[in-house]
Amino acid sequence: MENLVGYTRRNFMVPIPHAASWEALNEQFVRDAMARRAQRLRGHTETIGESFERDRAVLLPLPAARFEACDKTTVRVSSIALVLYCTNDYSVPMQYGHRQVLVKAYVHRIVIVCGSEVIAEHKRSYEREATVYDPLHYLALLEHKSRALDQAAPLTNWKLPDCFTHLRRLLEARLNKHASREYRAPGDRSSSPGWEYTQVLRLLETFALEEVTPAIEDALRLSTISFDAVRHLVL
Repeated sequence: MENLVGYTRRNFMVPIPHAASWEALNEQFVRDAMARRAQRLRGHTETIGESFERDRAVLLPLPAARFEACDKTTVRVSSIALVLYCTNDYSVPMQYGHRQVLVKAYVHRIVIVCGSEVIAEHKRSYEREATVYDPLHYLALLEHKSRALDQAAPLTNWKLPDCFTHLRRLLEARLNKHASREYRAPGDRSSSPGWEYTQVLRLLETFALEEVTPAIEDALRLSTISFDAVRHLVL
């Protein structure tokens, strides 16, 4: 195995290869490997590929489960639903705070598992002391703190289509207008524009962005500015 690593590096990676993506680079390595299989070494009558097929008959079978090429470690989720791995924090849903989880660190992604359930997946960061959020993990909390929408760090870099911002402005205009002339019981969040907009965002926990976006666009076109209207259009 060690000799093969050296051979591969010297013959397939000198000069340093360039590719548009990791997938394209792997395809290039496969082509190089297949070309290598077609070669015949000095003093042999079979090609490398033919020799391997003869050896394959006496090899042990592959394991039933696919090998997971990742680093695995068990960690405890923090009180703010973050998991620390290699100096970087990755978010998980709020309900998993303080629980033990398994982190699977692949080359390009981080998968976080609790029991037998995958609870979060992120693109792996190779920075130091970075925080990688999934905004959906915090919407249940923001439902009770809707005034924190603009200051919530997990939502800071969340790129959503323009129709979401347009809907939020109209919700705020409509609900603030009603609030100015209607009595609202203390602690009643249902008539808060932030609360109703958070309910729209929480549709993304169940439906794809490609499903929610046209529903919002239809609601704007029909001038039905409410969470109930958007939910109905999504369904």
